[in-house]
Amino acid sequence: MATHQPHLLPEHANGVTLCLEELLPYQQQTVKWLPPARSLWSHMAGQHQGRRLGRGMDFAEVRQYQPGDDIRTIDWRVTARTGKPHTKLFTEEQEKPVILYIDLSPSMQFGSRLMLKSVQAAHFASLLSWLSVAQKDRIGAVIDLGHEQLEIKPTSRRKGPLQLMASLVDAQQRALAQAQSAPPAMHSAMQTLNRMCPKGSEVIMISDFVRFDDSLRPLFSQLNRHNRVRLVHIFDPLEQGHTAFRGVERVSDHQQTRWLNFSANSTRNGIKKAFESQKEKLKSLCQSLAIDYRSLSCERPLLQQLSG
Repeated sequence: MATHQPHLLPEHANGVTLCLEELLPYQQQTVKWLPPARSLWSHMAGQHQGRRLGRGMDFAEVRQYQPGDDIRTIDWRVTARTGKPHTKLFTEEQEKPVILYIDLSPSMQFGSRLMLKSVQAAHFASLLSWLSVAQKDRIGAVIDLGHEQLEIKPTSRRKGPLQLMASLVDAQQRALAQAQSAPPAMHSAMQTLNRMCPKGSEVIMISDFVRFDDSLRPLFSQLNRHNRVRLVHIFDPLEQGHTAFRGVERVSDHQQTRWLNFSANSTRNGIKKAFESQKEKLKSLCQSLAIDYRSLSCERPLLQQLSG
């Protein structure tokens, strides 16, 4: 795919391949979302906000109630046992593992305007990695090529983002070069996440979720049981039926190839209907498990979408 709007791309980016030079500058952007500023997630589009947002708190000790203590932190069990009010004290969680799932499978190697979905996913993952390290968290990742998953164990400080970005550059090159056969469903990737994520991790899944189906619900439920899970749905405007192209084009979903007439309203509406159906399945999953759902388009630069 050749971008139709090269002037909108970040510096050094071409919208198809990846290079370190286009990913490294996200390190300088993290200050925009560090406390006391609004969190990055508050700037993102999304219809459903999950539970447990914000930095977690670790239990420290119980002491006798003092004037000014928040009554919501009263330990009623100790209070009943001693006959005097006692309060639970908490300390802010100092470090947690942040595990990114980045989908670079064949369906993500698509983009009708500015960039491929996989490129937008890599840009967002890079920003999140720098933001996590700035907040003194450890960063790890699972990069999903469809038929293969690459694991990066959680690492602190600058080494984590640099290792992730180098792996993304290499993985994207491999993804573009490999045969575009239909990959299996996401079961293998979900099993990998469930195995490698330490309890209490923040798990951020960046994907178009084309391979999601209801058979994956138990694996999502398992992952969500002991971790904070967020889904970031990457989409292209063509998947919503938005295109100025009017003509016949050959398209493939990696299982079958056919010709589509984009001049026909029925074609564009059919594409949109399929996308909306898959999106509703995702949002139903998020609502039932109290998972945070957000979305990003690959039609606009990442920072432009986060500037609101």
